[in-house]
Amino acid sequence: MIRGILFDLDNTLFDFMRMKQNAVEAAASAMIDSGMPLSMEEATERIYEIYNERGIEYQEVFDQLLSERFGAIDPKWLAAGIVAYRRAREAALELYPHVNYALTELLKRGLRLAVISDAPRNQAWLRLCYLDLHHIFDPVITYEDTGQRKPLPGPFERAMELLQLKPQEVLMVGDWPERDMVGAKRLGIKTVFARYGDTFDTKESGADYDIDDLGELLPILDQLEAEKD
Repeated sequence: MIRGILFDLDNTLFDFMRMKQNAVEAAASAMIDSGMPLSMEEATERIYEIYNERGIEYQEVFDQLLSERFGAIDPKWLAAGIVAYRRAREAALELYPHVNYALTELLKRGLRLAVISDAPRNQAWLRLCYLDLHHIFDPVITYEDTGQRKPLPGPFERAMELLQLKPQEVLMVGDWPERDMVGAKRLGIKTVFARYGDTFDTKESGADYDIDDLGELLPILDQLEAEKD
């Protein structure tokens, strides 16, 4: 019997990549408007290169851009970029369709809901609070909680330990086959691939189920319940 659902956060509950793109473009535009002598193409290209080098959560990307290109950090350009980035990020931080409905229905069924994210703890909680989901999930497991990233077992095991559930009692929902699906399946957890959040043009997810909308999770649970009977 399924008693709990483990969710990835980014690109599973909301469109992280769209949010990131909007925020980066807004920041680059604001820095240019403040006098930074780079084109939009030059600025955004280097920002994404830095993210690729340092990780998508790197918090000093604009500092590094300015230091590299100009040998110093102009505080006006930096401040303009940070403010524009934050405003655009908040404006673009929206749940995928039917996420609220699906989560509400899962809670009505008495299921425990957890998040397993590779994001830094503060960033994960900020996103959950912006999305008004911080009361929905317990526990929320981030990199700092185990020192491991998916597909290593630590995050999954920690979530199940706190939920007091066994692998056969939970489902894992995520958008990244090599991390979310592989990590969960190694522990005997059934998996659900959030195809709607896929950014890798995945052909074969390796998951037990593929969904194009989070609302499709509900019939899967009905099916599993019927098979149990």
